[in-house]
Amino acid sequence: MADHDGPSAPPQGRARQGQPRRTYAALDLGTNNCRLLIARPSDDGFVIVDAFSRIVRLGEGLTASGRLSDAAIERALSALSICADKLVRRGVHLSRAVATEACRRAENGHEFVDRVYRETGIALDIIDPGEEARLAVAGCHALLEPGEGPALIFDIGGGSTELVELLPGAGPPQIADWISIPWGVVSLAESEPQALSTREGRIEAYGRMRARVAEALGTVQLPTDGDLRLLGTSGTVTTLASVFLKLPSYERRAVDGLLVPVEAMRTISRDLAAMSMQERAQVPCIGGERADLVVAGCAILEAILDLWPAARVGVADRGIREGILRSLMGQQR
Repeated sequence: MADHDGPSAPPQGRARQGQPRRTYAALDLGTNNCRLLIARPSDDGFVIVDAFSRIVRLGEGLTASGRLSDAAIERALSALSICADKLVRRGVHLSRAVATEACRRAENGHEFVDRVYRETGIALDIIDPGEEARLAVAGCHALLEPGEGPALIFDIGGGSTELVELLPGAGPPQIADWISIPWGVVSLAESEPQALSTREGRIEAYGRMRARVAEALGTVQLPTDGDLRLLGTSGTVTTLASVFLKLPSYERRAVDGLLVPVEAMRTISRDLAAMSMQERAQVPCIGGERADLVVAGCAILEAILDLWPAARVGVADRGIREGILRSLMGQQR
């Protein structure tokens, strides 16, 4: 699912006064999106000075071929070239660029990373699922619903999904356990034919996708009672939250930090799964770019909701990039 940051994402925090205003950058190249965030430290976090997001579908066809396609590589390089220009123009002091599931799985992933460095100067670090999960938690845990019960943070990506269980209690998050499954919106969507002609066929395909995710989650043992808290940091949940709010166009301020009843998320997911591709493309905040992938995200989300029976799901339009920024700025203090 696409990240929704634009070139003028809203500021976070107040600019630090009386100290050098060094600029930091975090770049996340995922299976579906290329996303950049540039920020300066502030007293209560950081102030965003520039942002970039583009759907590149780097993992398109990867499940079948085992390789990054030439077309996908060119799309990613085009986006990364824009990012490289922004890094120079903003005078970035320190940055980190990471790549996730598509580059982990692809036979030519490291070859692609080498080419990116030669052509753009960006040194991509292919991170493992554990670090991906930790960065996501660091970037969004502040939006967890208040409480001291068990908490689960999940990130539905393009090629994989990470789930992180946090220990009960208030204060800084402590990871109890985590799991990564090889299903994301791109890989799962490619497991079923697109543009099915009948409502019944689409509903059956949706059921098969849910079953694949449930099988991948396997015998994961998670708490099923108490004050369960749930937070999603992915384009799937931000898109569904926009549909829930009936927004005519995406508004980060309205979505980031929103709590949505689980039953509302399930209803929206099933309604979208039953629609044709053309019908989904007409839904505001989905459009043609997301119409073919949103149903796979819904299937993953419902499988997670089955596993973690919370009453509400929190929505975070933040994650890995914010986690990277906090880490970089923390190293400089």
